[in-house]
Amino acid sequence: MYSLLLAIIYIAFVSLGLPDSLVGAGWPVMHQDLGVPVAFAGIVTMIIASGTILSSLASERVTRRFGAGAVTAVSVGLTAAALVGFSASGSFWMLCLWAVPYGLGAGAVDAALNNYVALHYAARHMNWLHSFWGLGASISPFVMSYALTSSLGWSGAYLVIGVVQAALTVVLLASLPLWGKVNPVLPAGRAADAGAADDAGREPASGGSAHVPLAQALRIPGVVLVLTAFFAYCALESTSILWASTYLVTDRGVDPATAAAFASLFLLGITCGRFLAGFFADRVGDKQLIRGGFAAVGLGVLLIAVPVQTDVLALAGLVVAGLGCAPVYPAIIHSTPANFGRHSSQAVIGIQMAAAYTGSTLAPPLFGVLSGWVGAWVFPLFLAVLVVLGLLMSERLNRLVARRARADDVVLRS
Repeated sequence: MYSLLLAIIYIAFVSLGLPDSLVGAGWPVMHQDLGVPVAFAGIVTMIIASGTILSSLASERVTRRFGAGAVTAVSVGLTAAALVGFSASGSFWMLCLWAVPYGLGAGAVDAALNNYVALHYAARHMNWLHSFWGLGASISPFVMSYALTSSLGWSGAYLVIGVVQAALTVVLLASLPLWGKVNPVLPAGRAADAGAADDAGREPASGGSAHVPLAQALRIPGVVLVLTAFFAYCALESTSILWASTYLVTDRGVDPATAAAFASLFLLGITCGRFLAGFFADRVGDKQLIRGGFAAVGLGVLLIAVPVQTDVLALAGLVVAGLGCAPVYPAIIHSTPANFGRHSSQAVIGIQMAAAYTGSTLAPPLFGVLSGWVGAWVFPLFLAVLVVLGLLMSERLNRLVARRARADDVVLRS
């Protein structure tokens, strides 16, 4: 039962990544067909990001009410409908309209699936699942490329991915009995009892718990620390993906083709690094994965910043930084139930997803403004600040959790 459901979740994570690269891959042609400036891509992505943030914040209440399986199935179905809508959009306002359900579906399924895996599966699966997300994100540009060079056009690429998402929705709906057996939705009274047991420092016998309001979740000791660390990591990742190639070309004089290749290796490093991390994640533990990941990113940023004539160090630094980024996101998510309790994990992960999308949305344009003011040379310094911030916040959280564990031990012994 667990293995079959896990296989379905793996497929779902591939599906999560599939739409993420479509807008960027197809926009050079899309904006011409729609008759809008190239800069309007930012409007579409901002609408999508706003939807993901809102649905992430609401995911805790919705998931506790209907269960992770139902939320995942409906959210993927919502995304499928939005992608089909994208394919039929003949004007920019229609694209913006369909971006709303696209973002709402993406945020809800991301939070629900991540929490479900954190609660029910080992750390290795969290890393491998996020590696499969990278696989999906890497496939969609090839789908768009094929569509653009054939008679399908960019709308055909959205239709293909939308049909794939619709097929997955059918599979997820058929799998709902499996989700119910692994993590049943409890009535309100039993859920409250389960949550009370968890808050007392003991795991509840059942899988459900009462609703945790957003304000209450934010007051949990350590939540602000993990939100800041997650914001810093996602800001670091998104800024590197968008601006690394530009930095190498404008500040280091690297050939554009070479810079583009190594910028893509940053993403490849994240995907492959998560796959490799899965083999030792259970032995090393989430705390060491986060610590080692940030340290490796710091080393990569240092190599990028070294002022030497050769570009070898800077190019190698991008690869090292990508490998360092690999385990951080999955480990932060997977450690949430252990750090904040199973009762609060869905609420905290929902807020974490919102912090992630906020960092990914705000940091790249912020760096664009900063680099336009002082120059692209600030790229490694910008990344270094984010690395230090993420590492400091995660280490403070580790100390807080350790103190809480020692206090609980004293109470249990007395």
